[in-house]
Amino acid sequence: MVISLTAKGLTTGEVQAHLAETYGTEVSRETISKITDRVLEDIVEWQNRPLDRVYPVLFIDAIVVKIRDGQVANRPVYTAIGVTVDGKRDILGLWIGNGGEGAKFWLGVLTEIRNRGTEDVCMVVCDGLKGLPDAIETTWPLAVTQTCVLHLIRNTFRLASKADWDVMARDLRPVYTAVNEADAAERLAGFDAKWGSKYPAIKGLWARAWPEFVPFLDYSPEIRRVIYSTNAIESLNARFRRATRARGHFPNEQAALKCLYLVVRSLDPTGKGAARWMNRWKPALNAFAITFEGRLF
Repeated sequence: MVISLTAKGLTTGEVQAHLAETYGTEVSRETISKITDRVLEDIVEWQNRPLDRVYPVLFIDAIVVKIRDGQVANRPVYTAIGVTVDGKRDILGLWIGNGGEGAKFWLGVLTEIRNRGTEDVCMVVCDGLKGLPDAIETTWPLAVTQTCVLHLIRNTFRLASKADWDVMARDLRPVYTAVNEADAAERLAGFDAKWGSKYPAIKGLWARAWPEFVPFLDYSPEIRRVIYSTNAIESLNARFRRATRARGHFPNEQAALKCLYLVVRSLDPTGKGAARWMNRWKPALNAFAITFEGRLF
């Protein structure tokens, strides 16, 4: 019960109060901390376990948590989810950085993943962080860096009035459903002609993201559905935010990592969600095996 409540973001004091109110059990905060500290060894083992030789897709992203280190500061937590050849979504690790999200730190994370046994990744889906494509290429030269299309669309909406979102969404759809790059460029030009004078910054946003957006257009609908967004990692981040929001801030890195790891342990306890996703993975696997021939098996 202590582990479960902590995974939901409750503080030691809140866990203590819940146990007393619900079960009439008096448990000290020190005892609660000792119970949750038992997972620290598990974290070390989990964070250093060997990984698969190849992942067809790797989703990477970061969230921000508040940690007190002298004073409360925002710290990025880097997360990577690999999709295995069998279709299993494997959370490869959690890394707490300093300052804002940076490509240099990502290079260290990706290098660690490679050192744990991952020799090849076919596609890495990420946001448009500057320098990240170079870090990915340095780690896995054959990997395709794919900008998360959903991130790109959301950033487009941030530059526009909410009143225009519905119409813009319909106008953008032909761009990311285009049959090839030339078709997408033509449709984007039509979008710019309609919206460019009202929202000029959108044109620059798409121009900067274009080199990492266009790989998406080279693939079959089965692959496009898998890499369209970082939904797999965004759902995980939503669980992380729910747990960390209740805490406000953490006294140190260890406390933050412990809470987030317990969230990871509590995901999909019945395994039904994973089973459904793996069944839908088979058409994509066939498309990946053809597109990246000789690299998956």
